[in-house]
Amino acid sequence: MAATKKEPRSKFYELLQAQIHNEFNASQQYIALAVWFDNEDLPQLAKHFYKQSVEERNHAMALVQYMLDRDHHVEIPGTGEVRNDFSAPLQLIELALEQEKEVAADISALAKAARAEEDYISEQFTQWFLKEQVEEISQMSTLVTVARRAGDNVYEIEKFLHREAVGDSGADSGMPPVAGGAL
Repeated sequence: MAATKKEPRSKFYELLQAQIHNEFNASQQYIALAVWFDNEDLPQLAKHFYKQSVEERNHAMALVQYMLDRDHHVEIPGTGEVRNDFSAPLQLIELALEQEKEVAADISALAKAARAEEDYISEQFTQWFLKEQVEEISQMSTLVTVARRAGDNVYEIEKFLHREAVGDSGADSGMPPVAGGAL
């Protein structure tokens, strides 16, 4: 029988474990948004948020792989509450932007904790995620702007997403390895 890894955790690893929960929860929230858009017959918005959900899942699994690689015990958490009640597309997109800003703050806290603990390997690991959050916030901010300009004409948002492929840059260049492989 294999021994369970139970070494003392630093603040960084406690925050990293919490971030796994946050990423899985973000994935679930994006599924809720995608399903809402699907139900409203807005296929481009649905497709965008289904992809965002998979991306967040992959981020969670990259954090899991890092903990495994560093020989730290990993616990796969449940997810928190997911909002499903919306009345207009702009509400969903604004929620997504706020979620991305929260994730950016969380990743910054991870980088700060790693630096404070002089864990330069972990600090370096966080750099890809910081860069990713700049891109995510920028893309979601653009989508909020487009949605505000579109007003009640949600098909303008659909046309924009179809034409511009926001957030569809292909593979995550330089993304850390994902436990089980990226989806």
